Amino acid sequence: MKYFVMLGDGMADRKNAIFNNNTPLGLAKKETMDYLMSHGYSGKVKTVPDSMVPESDTANLAVLGYDPLIYSKGRSPLEAASMGLEMSPDDYAIRCNVVTLTEDEEKYEDKIIIDHSADEISTEEADLLIKAVNNALGNDNIRFHTGISYRHCLLWKNPPGYDKDERIYDFVRPHDILERRIGEYLPKGEIGDFYRQLMEKSYDILNNHPVNQKRRSLGKRPANSIWLWSPGKKPMLSSFTDKYNLKAAVISAVDLIKGIGICAGFESIDVEGATGNVHTNFSGKAQAAIDAFERGNDFVYVHVEAPDECGHRAEAENKVKSIEYIDSLILKPVKEYLDSCGDDYKILLLPDHPTPLEIRTHSNEPVPFVIFDSRNQTPNSGATKYDEDNCNLSGVYIDPGYTLIDKFIEK
Repeated sequence: MKYFVMLGDGMADRKNAIFNNNTPLGLAKKETMDYLMSHGYSGKVKTVPDSMVPESDTANLAVLGYDPLIYSKGRSPLEAASMGLEMSPDDYAIRCNVVTLTEDEEKYEDKIIIDHSADEISTEEADLLIKAVNNALGNDNIRFHTGISYRHCLLWKNPPGYDKDERIYDFVRPHDILERRIGEYLPKGEIGDFYRQLMEKSYDILNNHPVNQKRRSLGKRPANSIWLWSPGKKPMLSSFTDKYNLKAAVISAVDLIKGIGICAGFESIDVEGATGNVHTNFSGKAQAAIDAFERGNDFVYVHVEAPDECGHRAEAENKVKSIEYIDSLILKPVKEYLDSCGDDYKILLLPDHPTPLEIRTHSNEPVPFVIFDSRNQTPNSGATKYDEDNCNLSGVYIDPGYTLIDKFIEK
């Protein structure tokens, strides 16, 4: 039996006047997704417990069968694992975005955050900026490391607050406060001031850096400040292979997802041209999935970040396009490959969480899922279209979400 998971990050949404009271999933042309829906087992699944922030680490852990209430310790340590960073027991990893702030205000706290991704800055440009920050602010205990695009990592040995709270400080997620004055969202208090100072000093280092001067000349937004968030200690995930007796692989452009896979014992596969946005190498991911099955993997998890990024950036048309690309350039060729093999297989299609265009950040509503079994193509709902409304028709609701995997995998 082969198992294929197609996860469109943030693919679910809310009905929007832009789409005549439809959603991107409802509007998109997606022949293969709709085929799975009309021949599969569908419903809604609660991937994020109500008591938790709807982050991708929490939701993807749940999809893979890990109770996020137990295993979710912050996204940054998982990203650090993907980056190959060794964490000691007294190290904390902290996500370090490079962001775009307005420049006219004299005081740092009066600036407005325009873009959490600095126009989805290239990794090559960001690397120069992170190195500049590390040279100026790093020391034996504080080390800044380059990740991908705008997503980077700060490793801090015994940081302020480590002896009081495992999460050390409750930072604000930058994509939650777009177009707002940052003052009320900056770290505060005796502990928070240490982190705020790093962020404020980074602006002085980055705002007139040659990389940003060139970006401005090209009409691009500068990455003129770091933003710290989502701290945590080294993760300890049990082995997915040992639990399910399956050889598994993960394909993603995002360090967080790769890190989850690595910590769970997956083969992590890099795809050239995989960017984490709507311009990613969709076809390359499909071929990488097919190659992974050819190498003997039983379980392949393909994660596509593009719908989530489009949601954060309020790019309505691109969110629809990203769903259509997932359908035609990944899901269709992988299904055709699985059909050609002659072996039994199952496909799980779902988002991890919604990223509604109207709020430009994650929400924790249940998400629509479909399980397609090549041996039993009898639908449970009668619906022929994969979207949020039609996945309600079956009446199937799975909560907690980490139990969904046991309906998908035959132990």
